[in-house]
Amino acid sequence: MAKINQGRWTADYDGDVVVFIIGTRLPSPWHLVTWFRDLGGLRGMQHMLKYLSEHPEKGLLGYNLLGLTNVQYWRSFEDLEAFARDTENPHAAVWRNYWKRVGKSTRSGIWHETYRVRAGEYETIYGNMPAHGLAKATGARPIAAGMGARSRMRRKVS
Repeated sequence: MAKINQGRWTADYDGDVVVFIIGTRLPSPWHLVTWFRDLGGLRGMQHMLKYLSEHPEKGLLGYNLLGLTNVQYWRSFEDLEAFARDTENPHAAVWRNYWKRVGKSTRSGIWHETYRVRAGEYETIYGNMPAHGLAKATGARPIAAGMGARSRMRRKVS
């Protein structure tokens, strides 16, 4: 069981971050094997996340699996794009094979959303929670007493 951080905590991160949310649609439990193969099978998302976790220089800060949806935190859009495009990374082959297998068929679906979030334009709060979200990706620190959302949202000027 993950350690519970008692009280109010925030992510220990002050920089820009890219939030990449990716998910899939399973049309029917009867098509589970086909769906799994469409998404790359054993070389799919779990393999990519393991690879990225072993290669922090690629820019993935961390991720949370939420059922058929995965929320990823990246150091920059450039890192995310480089990972997606580089044929030496595991993503390119899985992506190509997905479109080769599925084409215009509706038997399985994928989606993603990408958000660039500038430093000082986000806040995170975790109350009596284990590290989660951005704090799981970057670390957590306690929130100072009396510090409100407005002060956490201020852009830091260096």
